[in-house]
Amino acid sequence: VQLVESGGRLVQAGGSLRPSCAASGIIFIIKAIGWYRQAPGKERELVEVISSIGRKYYADSEKGRFTISRDNTKNTLPLQMNSLKPEDTAMYYCAAGSDYEPSLWGYWGQGTQVTVSS
Repeated sequence: VQLVESGGRLVQAGGSLRPSCAASGIIFIIKAIGWYRQAPGKERELVEVISSIGRKYYADSEKGRFTISRDNTKNTLPLQMNSLKPEDTAMYYCAAGSDYEPSLWGYWGQGTQVTVSS
């Protein structure tokens, strides 16, 4: 399974962004896929997850502002980010696995940088 993120860029606070993740390879083994982020000097944190049965997980700080979706025809995973804040600045990574538990996922993209200016 290969994951490639795109769409990260510099955006002003209050703005919106829609990075996406393209999946390829033996994707039928994926049970869940989602987005992590890591800011400089901070630990990586889970942002959102969507599973093969359509459930979603929301990190509290992003709930109501970020929305994950899945385009099965294009094998992409967009992350709609609204009302962006400077603290959302981070490298955003797409990750996936054959387990519903994110900590057990083994497939990662290279990341896409999101920078929110104040």
